[in-house]
Amino acid sequence: MKIKLIKDEAFSDYKKPYMFIGTCQCNFKCCTEAGLPITVCQNEPWVRGQDFVLDNSKIVERYLTNPITQAIVIGGMEPFDQFIELFELVSEFRKATIDDIIIYTGYYPEEIENAVATCQQFPNIIIKFGRFIPNQTPHFDGVLGVNLASDNQYAQKIS
Repeated sequence: MKIKLIKDEAFSDYKKPYMFIGTCQCNFKCCTEAGLPITVCQNEPWVRGQDFVLDNSKIVERYLTNPITQAIVIGGMEPFDQFIELFELVSEFRKATIDDIIIYTGYYPEEIENAVATCQQFPNIIIKFGRFIPNQTPHFDGVLGVNLASDNQYAQKIS
């Protein structure tokens, strides 16, 4: 999969220790819709970062050999903007583990209905939906077990 970042252990986006995989595409819909420059996006610095390709089987192997991680979080830019690669990575993980896979997206469910339906074939998939809206009060999301930045964001277990 073409990515910007892989972090073997992370602890801030989910209630369990997880591997973080940072995707590399985004249309910055959150900023565009809010009439803001993309520089307000927390992921904007990633644009300048180098993309690299890491074989899906290597990502899974890294995950499986780490005794600390208990979940996979895919986010950073916009995972659903590279859905074929996302689907292939999730498929590879599901050959080896049924640990939770969490996908952080700025889309709402109705914008990616087909992709969500496709992901429902896999067990233990959680999607965090909703655009980032600046200057909101963070709120606790019980599914993720963490605070989310905007009150329109929420996580849902889809399978």
